[in-house]
Amino acid sequence: MLTTRSKIALARLCQKPLLGLRRMFGAGSAAEVRRNGLRWRLDLDEGIDFSIFLLGAFEAATVAACERLVRAGDVVLDIGANIGAHTLPLARLVGPTGRVVAFEPTDFAFAKLSANLALNPVYAARVTVAQTMLLDRGDGPIPRTLPSSWPLAGGADVHPKLRGRDMTTAGAGALTLDTYLAENAIRRVDFIKLDVDGFECRVLTGAEATLRRCRPVIVMELSPYILDERGDSLDRLLDILETARYELADLSSEAPLPRGRDILRRMIPDGAGRNIIARPNPRASGE
Repeated sequence: MLTTRSKIALARLCQKPLLGLRRMFGAGSAAEVRRNGLRWRLDLDEGIDFSIFLLGAFEAATVAACERLVRAGDVVLDIGANIGAHTLPLARLVGPTGRVVAFEPTDFAFAKLSANLALNPVYAARVTVAQTMLLDRGDGPIPRTLPSSWPLAGGADVHPKLRGRDMTTAGAGALTLDTYLAENAIRRVDFIKLDVDGFECRVLTGAEATLRRCRPVIVMELSPYILDERGDSLDRLLDILETARYELADLSSEAPLPRGRDILRRMIPDGAGRNIIARPNPRASGE
């Protein structure tokens, strides 16, 4: 399993000659392209954008898992939507009778998400966007900045392990997921994609009623080092999921992950994250 630093370094090796070739033909790092039937406005100096440009998708294993788990007509939440790398594929999967709600608090990524949705009006019609940070309470301040840019060139302001650059949350508000769904009369949630760089415990704590009532499948990242930096821990995250009666499985094989926390922690190198599936346990919940 590669660390984020290693992934960025490999992408940079591919990016430099490609940008050099583009400049020879009068093009730069800005590109508007079609990949796998979706249109994108991309900045090839950014890691997420470059992955979509080069490979057709960001985190192909996550896209594949979503394709297996999401059905037409589903109600899906994309929490930490960034530029829409998963929002748009999810909107295609839910079909015209389904719905996607995409949450992105930073103004930088929210603007790019909105631009990419505008390029795909058929799918955009199935998406509700919210410049909202989901937390464990909705009456407190949110961080002034959050990581939402992954520049391939790096820089002094880039996190040494996460490799993200903080962008402002100007214009964003804070809510719990339970409150957002109640205020918007969303009574059903089938699937959640959760990628919030260490705020997972706070999001899930504010979603206690939703997890209990709706029992959605969750695709999310386990990243102990960034949880520690946020003042949480892998143990607390696992406690929240266990209390909610969820079981963890490998993202690709869907095989159960070890229950031993030390074993699970050793499976994730420092500076890396492991995407997993969290499923409600029907035996424990009586479903």
